[in-house]
Amino acid sequence: MIARALAGVLLTGLMCHAAQARDYRYSDAHLHYVDFFQETEGMPALLEAMDQAGIDQSMISGVSVAKKWHEDEPKRPRYYAGDDADAYWYSATDIYVAAALEKLPAEQRKRFHPFLTGFNPVDKNALSHIERMLELYPGMWQGIGEVFTRHDDLTALTSGDTPRANNEAMTRIYHLAAERDLPVLIHSNITSKRERNPLYLAEIEEPLRNHPHTRFIWAHAGASKEIHRHQTQMDFLLPVLERMLKDYPNLYIDLSWSVLEPYLLDEAGKPRKAWVELVERYPERFMLGSDVVGRFGTLGKEMRGFDPFLDALPEDVARKVARDNFLAVLPKGH
Repeated sequence: MIARALAGVLLTGLMCHAAQARDYRYSDAHLHYVDFFQETEGMPALLEAMDQAGIDQSMISGVSVAKKWHEDEPKRPRYYAGDDADAYWYSATDIYVAAALEKLPAEQRKRFHPFLTGFNPVDKNALSHIERMLELYPGMWQGIGEVFTRHDDLTALTSGDTPRANNEAMTRIYHLAAERDLPVLIHSNITSKRERNPLYLAEIEEPLRNHPHTRFIWAHAGASKEIHRHQTQMDFLLPVLERMLKDYPNLYIDLSWSVLEPYLLDEAGKPRKAWVELVERYPERFMLGSDVVGRFGTLGKEMRGFDPFLDALPEDVARKVARDNFLAVLPKGH
């Protein structure tokens, strides 16, 4: 009898646990349709991957640079860091995204939220390019980015001046973004590979302060895999984010790729309490992204990787982070 009773209690517990399991639907806030060679698996592969992963909506952009296959390199590189050849700013990337979307049926096209990215962020002519693209494809573009500024070794490899989030060319773009109600997704590393302090923080904080009517999505919260290879974890990142979210209501955080580990989850894959509490305090300011580049086979893995962290949040907050917050930051009417 005792064994039967214990079995009943165990079964009830398992049933309750199953009833509490959450089945998330996602919005992908950070997805590149092409890779650093402007190549892609294509829209059918992307749509299939989204359906399998439970991704209802997705940001979609190109990649603003192309990696050169230099004549002195015997093998074509697979990634921008594959060799020492340059990368260069590449405007046609937006055309590839627009062409792919225009071929879709209207119902499928509604799932995508295209961002403009094919411009040189240290060229003051970039503003004119963005205005032309907005006119050429009226009603299509819903944001700007991912803008590459401080970006690990890519910064050094890209031809031309070092891009910064607070330069004059970008200032012009922020004004346009506010006028057109467009969010800006910007990659701006908080520090270098070896400096254990927020070396480049001013470069992102100055635009946040000077452009309060522009919505900024900070890609990877200023972190990167390359920084982690040298520093493992930036102890100053959490307190910096706490202050900035308090000071700047126009700041939103993209948790994609390099934030999940080692920040949101510990070495055992358990959610870190301090990060859970931060998201709970600012439940509408965080969003998830896959940050895939032109290949979509890992889309489900990237998005579902956040589930342990989402499960540690109150259910209403988890669903905002998983799906709703990205949609809320888009221009009104989209």
